[in-house]
Amino acid sequence: MQRSITRRTAAAVLAAGLLAAVTAACSSPSKAAGGSTGGTNTGAASADPIKVGLVYSQTGPLAGYGKAYYQGFQAGLDYATHGTGAVNGHKIEVTQADDAGDPTKAVSAAKDLIGKGFHILAGSTASGVALQVAPLAAQNKVLFVSGPAATDEVTGVNKYTFRSGRQTYQDIATAATFLPSVSGKHVTVLAQDSAFGQANVKAVQAVLGAQGATVDSVLAPPSATDLTPFATQAKDKKPDLLFVAWAGTTAQALWTALSQQGVLSSTTTVTGLDARASYPVFASTGGKVSFLAHYVPGGTSNDAAKAMDAYLAKNSGQSDLFTPDGFTAAQMIVKAAENGDSDVDAMVKKLEGWTFDGVKGSYTVRAADHALLQPMFQAKLDGTTPSVVKTLDPAAVAPAAKTIAG
Repeated sequence: MQRSITRRTAAAVLAAGLLAAVTAACSSPSKAAGGSTGGTNTGAASADPIKVGLVYSQTGPLAGYGKAYYQGFQAGLDYATHGTGAVNGHKIEVTQADDAGDPTKAVSAAKDLIGKGFHILAGSTASGVALQVAPLAAQNKVLFVSGPAATDEVTGVNKYTFRSGRQTYQDIATAATFLPSVSGKHVTVLAQDSAFGQANVKAVQAVLGAQGATVDSVLAPPSATDLTPFATQAKDKKPDLLFVAWAGTTAQALWTALSQQGVLSSTTTVTGLDARASYPVFASTGGKVSFLAHYVPGGTSNDAAKAMDAYLAKNSGQSDLFTPDGFTAAQMIVKAAENGDSDVDAMVKKLEGWTFDGVKGSYTVRAADHALLQPMFQAKLDGTTPSVVKTLDPAAVAPAAKTIAG
């Protein structure tokens, strides 16, 4: 999911004083998800299976993100179990459900899986979905590992909810590294009127507004396909900085409209590097857009990244924006369920405070609120080829710690 901000604003976000320190120690690749046994299959026939329910966007406007997430999950499961599909004798059985990005469908699917005895749920491509499934995890005491959903509200929502992706604050803090002070500047957020978009408006107001910026927004209905009026509105506001938070299949229409209306020439814009399908659109903007990045395909080369890329290549795939989120979810689930999935509180304790090596580098599940501390990136596009300009340490973009609700 995507974000934007202009060049003249970034350093202020880091100066907001909201960053938290994080331990950077890494576990070894062989113990990254399977503990001391490395997740090997020892007597799988005699142990109860571990049932995992993946509720994510197989169809709908975020289907491309959902596909990348699921492919990453498959690769991560293969890596974390050393190709066995089992951990400590427990075979991992995965059941998929399509929420189509609809919270009502997601809740129905989650309830169905819980009713069938599932103690582990994962997925949530959309922020609105994650915010509806998380309370079910607490009510039914099941482990929930949210996926690409970026809203900050998932962090600390309850003791049973974790996340395998980044959150909005980490995007904004990354964007901050591009820009000078925003004091006295005018910032406009261009986003969809959704949980994801509203979370971005709220975060920019909280962080940049606190540094003296005047923040307003232009919000488009998620169903809108003609985005020219919203591009025009953004231009008419004459911001010093434009922060674009966008997700889904209408991204191409948005950036085409922004280019045609001259918005990119009238203000400096920083946006999140989106999925591969968007690269040709950005290639046509004439280098007028700078990129913060949750993940850059091919941008890391550690053991986990190599394993993910090798698995995808073997299965005629390639990594994309949210492939690491699925990979990380599988690592977390294998770690949590080393001793089976019957004791959910024990699974929670296994994840809290865990530091491990993943696709992007060193990750830490912060015990206080289950934020997933992780590297972030500045990136560039040479035509349609992405590359890392700068890697940001997890501590440099860490959100302020919360207290877990309830």
